[in-house]
Amino acid sequence: MMKARVWTIILPIMLFVQCQPANNLTQLEQVVEKMFSSEEGTFAMAFKDLQTGEELLINADELFHSASTMKTPVMIEVYRQAAEGKFDLDDSLTVRNQFYSIVDSSTYSLSASEDSEKSLYDQIGKKKSIADLLYEMIIVSSNLATNIIIDLVDARKVTETMNRIGAGDMLVLRGVEDIKAYENSLSNRTSAHALMIIFDQLATGRVVDQRASEAMIKILKDQRFRDIIPAQLPDEIVVAHKTGAITGVHHDSGVIYLPDGRKYVLILLSKDLEDFEAGTSLLASVSKTIFDYMQGS
Repeated sequence: MMKARVWTIILPIMLFVQCQPANNLTQLEQVVEKMFSSEEGTFAMAFKDLQTGEELLINADELFHSASTMKTPVMIEVYRQAAEGKFDLDDSLTVRNQFYSIVDSSTYSLSASEDSEKSLYDQIGKKKSIADLLYEMIIVSSNLATNIIIDLVDARKVTETMNRIGAGDMLVLRGVEDIKAYENSLSNRTSAHALMIIFDQLATGRVVDQRASEAMIKILKDQRFRDIIPAQLPDEIVVAHKTGAITGVHHDSGVIYLPDGRKYVLILLSKDLEDFEAGTSLLASVSKTIFDYMQGS
């Protein structure tokens, strides 16, 4: 009876301590690392307070398949080339579904059933503005729009631009569903640190120019997939972000805007997930932990 009584006293105290927000970066790192160790998979995080410059990097140089997070660099390259006068965002492109493998230039097509956005497939042969394709590439992660846009700007140019801004781990080799490339281990990749650099520069108006950065952030704020960074945050919190997911992989990357005017960058990456839903929930909880830390700072 005595042991039972002791545990009834201790357990609430333990839960109370676990629920307390971290008071400093060291505590925050310990909390997040413990959370990551609670689930099967490989996780990484990069956090930066854009007011203080304070950073927390956990496994941030580990390389991950970038999945659809590479669509943010592709968008950046579109704005960069538009600024150089190569085209106007209001220019139109023909919607098509035939692309060339980077392995041997053989053709391949995308399947609407495997794409998160399906209506664009009904518009094959029709014209659509670059701006509209770009918007669908980001907010609903259209793979078809992505491949059309990558053919416009050239994946190699995307990687060159990422190297110039200091995000060298962001390697964009190809469009989506190039199976021959995948089988030859030619996949797009990134690290949490690289994505942090990208979103830091977007949030502070240093990508292309202030106006272009603000335009891209505006698009990212319309993101429809909200099951990681925003999932456990209050409804009024604005997040400009881009997600990515393939089998065993789930990412989110973006800027979080607090009501008091402060903002921070948060990158959450995962791979080798044994339980995709549990991994997703864990990452959402880490996002809430970072938010709570910012609230107390």
